[in-house]
This record gives sequence, structure tokens and C-alpha cells, in this order.
Amino acid sequence: MFKVARASQYLAITGGGIEDIKLSKKSWVLPWQKCTVFDVSPVNYTFKVQAMSAEKLPFVLPAVFTIGPRVDDTEALILYARLISPHDKQSNHVNELVEGVIEGETRVLAASMTMEEIFKGTKEFKKEVFDKVQLELDQFGLVIYNANVKQLVDVPGHEYFSYLGQKTQMEAANQARIDVAEAKMKGEIGAKERTGLTLQNAAKIDAESKIISMQRQGEGTKAEIKVKTEVKVFENQKEADVAKANSELAMKKAAWTKDAKVAEVEATKAVALREAELQTQVEKMNALTRTEKLKAEFLSKASVEYETKVQEANWELYNKQKQAEAVLYEKQKQAEAQKAEADATFYSKQREAEGLVALASAQGTYLKTLLDAVQNDYSCLRDFLMINNGTYQEIAKINALAVRDLQPKISVWNHGGEQGIGGAGGSGNAMKDIAGLYKMLPPVLDTVYHQTGMQPPAWIGTLSK
Repeated sequence: MFKVARASQYLAITGGGIEDIKLSKKSWVLPWQKCTVFDVSPVNYTFKVQAMSAEKLPFVLPAVFTIGPRVDDTEALILYARLISPHDKQSNHVNELVEGVIEGETRVLAASMTMEEIFKGTKEFKKEVFDKVQLELDQFGLVIYNANVKQLVDVPGHEYFSYLGQKTQMEAANQARIDVAEAKMKGEIGAKERTGLTLQNAAKIDAESKIISMQRQGEGTKAEIKVKTEVKVFENQKEADVAKANSELAMKKAAWTKDAKVAEVEATKAVALREAELQTQVEKMNALTRTEKLKAEFLSKASVEYETKVQEANWELYNKQKQAEAVLYEKQKQAEAQKAEADATFYSKQREAEGLVALASAQGTYLKTLLDAVQNDYSCLRDFLMINNGTYQEIAKINALAVRDLQPKISVWNHGGEQGIGGAGGSGNAMKDIAGLYKMLPPVLDTVYHQTGMQPPAWIGTLSK
């Protein structure tokens, strides 16, 4: 059977194939299933809750709550369908359930507040009741749509609010009488004060008029004296300023004259000092140029001789290699001749050749292993093989033979101590530099003499032969 619920209704289906409860607006209902239709529209519950404040004063709280199931929460609807929907919403069971929750929470909250707090804070009291009642109704799947708490009412025999109203009326009447008496008193006092103030103000105005007249006369005399004094002070100040300006001008002229003379002397001394420094640098550069020229000539001569010896050694090495290749070629020819003489000898030589091939293969594997060990660095492999085969030793011997006949001449010069040259400070350092320049000349001139046979000029000095 296919069932459809109205807009304000839901279908609660239980039975075979459904674990708990299935809620739907329309569904097929099988024979082994049971369907219940329940209404979710809210209902108004009107109560008169009797409670007692913290001072143990009873009162009646009229309230109207609009309560219904929470339709936007499936779990709440299932709770409502399980606990409330089997009963009529207007039945005594549901009414007593809701009323019990509201009365319980209202009484607990009222017992913690004074009557004055409840009466003055009706809005806060309503919110507290609303929140606590809603917390309890959540377990039934219900929600409060609206809560209207009316004014507090006295319990018969306890006319607290009546007495409170009478007290307010009496306080208002008494306050009105007091206000009338105070107004009458203020009127009489005000009239007397006005008369006295009029007389005081008249006397005060006369006295102030006389004082102002005297002040005007004194201020005129004072202003005249002040103007004369300021004029005299201004004239004295101007005379002092003129004298001060003349003094400062004379001092500045003297300072300018002094600075000009000092600058002229310093410029003359600076030019002379700069000329001496430039002359010293020129002499140093000339000496360095001669020295470098001699070094270049000596080194070029030695380089030429070295290259000649190296070429001769290379030529000798080349001849020895060719001789060795000729001997090897002759040996190969002899081996071929001997191989042709007999089959036995041929077989022996063939085996010998295979041995050489195996040796070459082993050497190739050895070289490949070495190359892998040095990470394919051919220069490193070449250096290792040359060291292992004694190539570097042979080259060293050849180079030694090449330079053996050069017989360079070495001169050793001793300048002695330097403690007696110059004094302390900057002048001592300048003298050391000049002394070092002159100490360098004898070995340079001696080398030039031995290499070229040229004597230094007579104004420099003579060399011992």
C-alpha cells in the first residue's frame, strides 16, 4: 500500500526490513510493516506555575509556551515519533509531561533569585527559564517556538505585589507633598535673595566704576613711562650691536689674513715635498727597470740553453727508440724465419703468440681497471704509468745532463747590521728605504759587469776586480 502524509504530517514506518524507525513523507507500506501518521504542528500550553523566591515568598507565574517537534533534525523527529507521537498532543499525558518540565525548571530558578531580582529582571528571568526548559525538552525531540511569560501574580493570602503597589502609591503621594513644600520654600527664599542681590550688585557696580577709572589713569601713565624706557633701551642695544659688529669684523679680518699667509706657506712646502717624492719615485723606477732588463737577458739566455739541451736529449731518446724498433723488427723477422722451418717450431711460436695476446688482453683489462679507479681521468692514469715505468726518472736524468755544463755564478753580499741607520719615528723609516735602495746597487752592478763586461759610471763608484 502506498501512503502519503499531509504537509504538517510525517509517516513513521516500522517492521520487516527496517532496523528502527523510518520517517518519510510518502512511502510504500508492505504487509509485514506498520505505518503511523503523526502531526508535527506546534501546540500552545498554558500554565500557572506556583513558585517561591529566595526569601520564601510564594507567587504565581502565568506562562504560555508554544511547543512542537524539531522538524529540522532527523534524530529529534525519531525521538518524538518514538516517545510522544503514540499519545495525543492534547492529552493529559503530554500536557503533564510538558508542565512538569516547565514547573520544575521555573521553581529551581526562582528559588535562587530574590523577589526583587525576579520582578525587575523579568526579561533575564524569562530567558533563563526558556534555556533550561529547552535543555530538558531536547531529550523528547521537542523545541520551544515561543514563550510568553506574563506579569507575576500574588498567591491568595500572600499579597506581596499588592502591598508593593500600595507602598509605591504612598511614596509617590508623600514625595508630591515634599515637592510642594520645597517649591514654596524656594519661592520665598528666592524673593529675599533677589532683593539682597539687587542692593549688592548696585554697590558693587559703583565700586568697580571708581576702581576702573583709577586703573585707566594708572595704565596711561605706566604706558607712557614704558614707551620711553623701551626707546632708550632700543637705542642702547643698537649702539652695543654696532660696537660688537665692528669688533667681530676686525677679528675676522685678522683671521682671514692669518689663514691666507698660512695657506701660502703650506702650498710652498707641499710643492717642494711633492717634487722630492716624485724624484725619489723616478730614481726607484729607473733602478727597477735596469734590474728587470738584466733579469730578462739572463733568463732568456738560460732558457735558450735549456731548450737546446732538451732538444738534444729528445733527439738522443728518439734515436734509441728507433734502434730498439729496428732490433724488434729484426727479431720478428728471425721469428718468422724460424717459424717457417718446422711445424713443431711453428706450433711453439703460435702458442707463444697466443700467450702474448693473453698478456695484451690482461694488460688491457688492467688499464681499464686503473681508468675506472681514477674515474676516467686520463691525465691521472698517464702520470701513474709514467711513474710506474720510471719515465719521470729518465726525464730527470736527461734534464740534469742538460744543465750540468751551465755552471751559474752566484754572488753573496752581506750588508751588515742596520741598527745605526736613521732615528726613531717616520724619519728613521725614510732613511731605511733610501739605505736599502743604495744597498741593492752593488750586486746589480756586479752582475752586469760579469755578464756584459760593462763598468758602472765613475760618479756611482768603482768595482773591485
